[in-house]
Amino acid sequence: MIYHKCEPRSAEWYYLRLGIPTASEFHRILTPGGKLSKQCEDYAYRLLAELMLGKPLDDSPETQWMIRGQELEDQAIDGYEFYRGCQTSPGGFCTNDAGTYGCSPDRLVGDDGVLEMKCPAPSTHVYYMAEPSRLDGEKRCQVQGQLLVTGRRWVDLVSYHPELPIIVRRIGRDAAYIASLAEALDSFVDVVRQMRQILEQQYGPFKPIVIPRSPEPAIVPDDFGVSDADIDAIWVARER
Repeated sequence: MIYHKCEPRSAEWYYLRLGIPTASEFHRILTPGGKLSKQCEDYAYRLLAELMLGKPLDDSPETQWMIRGQELEDQAIDGYEFYRGCQTSPGGFCTNDAGTYGCSPDRLVGDDGVLEMKCPAPSTHVYYMAEPSRLDGEKRCQVQGQLLVTGRRWVDLVSYHPELPIIVRRIGRDAAYIASLAEALDSFVDVVRQMRQILEQQYGPFKPIVIPRSPEPAIVPDDFGVSDADIDAIWVARER
């Protein structure tokens, strides 16, 4: 696995995902039932369009619940950490060793776990409350895809609503499904590569992809003109 430290939905995050299949879209390649998806051709053309333009597409509409989920994300993570009695670390963006497909875990849990957080509409959350296994089935591709990419042992799949009981489903590795998914992804990536070669022969090279990097945070002095780094240096000098 290759781990990229970046903020979700930052410019760097979008460009790291550019032109490669990601776990939230793996269902467009392989269905939860393990069959090849009828959406794979459309998905291939979308990725090729990104590669040709050298930038992410901005034509994916966001529903009010997607926007609300983003707004609730920090609160939801706090709720999960309280529920499990643990601390989590940033998920960043992860790819397989070849960099041909990836995933964006909401958080990483210890050395073995991944957190995948959902903040659905109230009616959808109650639907999951009535039969929690529904959540597992609907998100099977994404969850097993995250385990494929990261190599981790389990995913805590969570449905969160601030006024309703939290649902936490710990899902382990499904070796057979992961093997089928890996095979389907490799075939899909190879088809996209061949299609790219044909397009470049006809229309010329695709635009280069330049990944914007987030600047290092500046060290801001306090009101007395002394930064934390200055104070650390003073203590180090005294200890010597």
